[in-house]
Amino acid sequence: MDIHRLRVLRAVIADGSIRGAAASLKYTPSAISQHLATLQKETGLRLVERSGRGIEPTEAGRLVAREAGRVFDRLAGLESLVADLRSGHLGTLSISYFSSAGSAWIPSVVAAISREFPQLRLDLRLIELLAADSSPSDIEISVDGWRPTAGYRVHPLLTEPYLAVVPVTSELAGRTEIDLIELREQVWVDNGLSRDHCRQRLIDACATAGYSPDFRVEAHDYASAIRFVAEGMGITVVPRLGIGSLPDSAVAVPIVNPTPQRSISVHVRETAAAHPAVIRTLELLRSVQPVTSSGIG
Repeated sequence: MDIHRLRVLRAVIADGSIRGAAASLKYTPSAISQHLATLQKETGLRLVERSGRGIEPTEAGRLVAREAGRVFDRLAGLESLVADLRSGHLGTLSISYFSSAGSAWIPSVVAAISREFPQLRLDLRLIELLAADSSPSDIEISVDGWRPTAGYRVHPLLTEPYLAVVPVTSELAGRTEIDLIELREQVWVDNGLSRDHCRQRLIDACATAGYSPDFRVEAHDYASAIRFVAEGMGITVVPRLGIGSLPDSAVAVPIVNPTPQRSISVHVRETAAAHPAVIRTLELLRSVQPVTSSGIG
């Protein structure tokens, strides 16, 4: 069915005459009659009938006109949505991120986007908790290799080293750097899930040095692991971004020979790349710097 003919039907029913509908729609009366005849042919229904000098809708005509009103309301809403999306002021923006990026960057980035795009709804997702079949995010901040990149434009953000976090009472605390092999005999505090890609990069680096870490304390996040270290329970190795503010009883020391590293990228879904809020989010993420602590050697 043609949208314009449905508008004609509603105008005729509202006015009660072909001439009145023609005047309100800027059509000729004959054009209105032709539209009505064609619409009745398209639907196979008798929608109006003459009543004296006017027009009366049939029951079918009333029902079609009423439903057409809902269609026009939805179309008006869609047109408004498209206009707002074009200007970047409405819609939903989904951002997924890994935990240390979330604590270091996401609050300030989200605050800025919320101020600049006040009608935009933000859907924030922690990558570590995403199901394998979860819907794709518009923006994903992730470690390279963690997630598939098909359908995304990849924007490298930074490459950062891992550091050893040790108790201040340790003989390693006063060092300016530590060879990775020197951590072989240390008691390690684990700080990631077994499926954590960042954790796997550390395991691979230790394998290159010829050993597997001796994990005796299990934590599932950097902050908890660092607290165990601060209590003298062992050492942990954390990417620079995950260190945050160290307790006074712990210190972070650079690792060499080799230096475990991870590369962080922003993945932008191709179908969302032109959205103004996506472009602005990428600008904000490019401007961030790694968070460091005064306790880093």
